[in-house]
Amino acid sequence: MRVVRLAGGTPSAWPSGALSREAFCAKVRAEGERLYRDLPWRNIDDPYAVLVSEVMLQQTQVTRVLKHWGRWMAMFPTLDALAAASTSDVLAQWQGLGYNRRALALKRACETCSARFGGRLPDTHEGLQALPGIGPATAAGVMAFARNRPGVYLETNVRTVFLHELFPDRDKVADRELAPLVAATCPEDDARAWYYALLDYGAHLKSVVANPSRRSAHHARQSAFEGSRRQKRAEIVRVVLAEPGIGRDELARRLDAFERAAGRDGVDGAAFDSIVDDLIAEGFFREEGAGLRA
Repeated sequence: MRVVRLAGGTPSAWPSGALSREAFCAKVRAEGERLYRDLPWRNIDDPYAVLVSEVMLQQTQVTRVLKHWGRWMAMFPTLDALAAASTSDVLAQWQGLGYNRRALALKRACETCSARFGGRLPDTHEGLQALPGIGPATAAGVMAFARNRPGVYLETNVRTVFLHELFPDRDKVADRELAPLVAATCPEDDARAWYYALLDYGAHLKSVVANPSRRSAHHARQSAFEGSRRQKRAEIVRVVLAEPGIGRDELARRLDAFERAAGRDGVDGAAFDSIVDDLIAEGFFREEGAGLRA
């Protein structure tokens, strides 16, 4: 193991037998320049716009986000605009991205900032992580891409590069081993360009070699969507958005028909009630009289 120093002088072991830190950084920068993707949310200084892109990109492909980010920003151009928007408008605009909880968490984060911080996002990693739905990677992404400030931005494409280049023969590599290396390579003066290079190189690697991120200790195969509870939730949200005020009985009939049309068994009443009750508790819907509204 070679020892490198993190920002602030903290020592960290560099993997033996791997490219040196200098060679690794040079390779990533060269590959990043060669593979650079000119995406609309890049090279902008608006933390809110960057946050929207980071939340949309969680578990969602870039090609799909490209279809939604611009429309979202046109409808909700500022943090305050999203905070003031109705839940139904927010969920309707999110349709097609999946994982609807992300939209609600994003709105709640903006509501907090609108009420407490004058319509601005916090300017520290810790402040960002105190908001709903914002974890360490999302906070680091906002800091790096909107403010060009260093941090440990460890997401799947970044993880892919470090595993491919520095741990080619190991499985179950934990993030606690990767995080010091990510910190050790992130420059103090140009975190934005550095992480763009890692993202673009990592995306390329996943298209040409067996996905190295599967060798992470944290890799989990995504469960099937078809027929899942997640799909049933998404269908219920879609129907309620399309027909505000729909009653439970009619909604249950629609979900049952949706399942049977796909060749699956119908949905029993207990499962349906459980899903709807969860959606109400999570803030997706409210019951008004005999109907459901977002």
